[in-house]
Amino acid sequence: MSTPTIPRAEAAATTSRSGAKVRQYSPMGRALVVTALIVVAVLWLAPLAWALITSLKPEGETTDVPLQLVPDAGYTGTAYESVLSNDNLIRWFVNSTFVAVVVTALTLVVSALAAYGFSRCDFRGKGLLFALTIAGIMIPPQILIVPLYREVLAMGLADTYWGIILPQLAVPTMVFILKSFFDGIPRELEEAARVDGAGSFRIFWQVVLPLSRSILAAVGIFIFISAWNNFLWPFIITSNPDLMTLPVGLVQVQSSFGVRYAQVMASALLAGLPLIIVFMLFQRQIIRGVATTGLGGR
Repeated sequence: MSTPTIPRAEAAATTSRSGAKVRQYSPMGRALVVTALIVVAVLWLAPLAWALITSLKPEGETTDVPLQLVPDAGYTGTAYESVLSNDNLIRWFVNSTFVAVVVTALTLVVSALAAYGFSRCDFRGKGLLFALTIAGIMIPPQILIVPLYREVLAMGLADTYWGIILPQLAVPTMVFILKSFFDGIPRELEEAARVDGAGSFRIFWQVVLPLSRSILAAVGIFIFISAWNNFLWPFIITSNPDLMTLPVGLVQVQSSFGVRYAQVMASALLAGLPLIIVFMLFQRQIIRGVATTGLGGR
């Protein structure tokens, strides 16, 4: 009995459980892909590894020339002890956490409401307003620093948490991403809820948002990372050390003899730990959200 042959067109792909075709690479193609991924991983991890090595060196050997992978005096945790004993670092960490969490929550609320309005509501000037929102994506944030500073100063919010938070709430990119996702939700679901007597806000809260958990999680993580790493605006609007966030506070890790590189690297690694933890915990939501929105080329 002869074995049925598989056409070449079908041999290049198999069908997954979800029905999507998965391309099968030849051994040579698979080796090239793995090699490229290893090269990219090494290039990405090299600065992180160098920061870790520098943070474990004695302060006096961080600027030795030629640079040494293993210091003569051996590795030490003195930089981490000095950083963790600094009360200001704990304060900056708390400030960054508070600002990032509040910015994430409020930006999600503002962006989701705006995106739902653009997606489902009809009102005069909708097209012009949405065009202005999209135009905001093309404006570099640095251009808005001076008018934002003057506005916040006039409102008396300089050197306050709200002065740091409020200017970060308008994110046109997230409005566009959420609108693109809301446009793909079948209107029949909303019409069925409206027949049952649900109003617009109830439909938004009980129908649209539950269906948008993956994209909301992805957008929320992107906003959190951006707010956590934001340096320029908190640096400009705050002069009180008690209100500084981690990126701004790390600049203060220096002495009259110059920058203490081991402590700077130790502080930077400690500051990056929350982002790594967030990504490890929510990486599935990030991938799912990217795959189901315009971020994935939809």
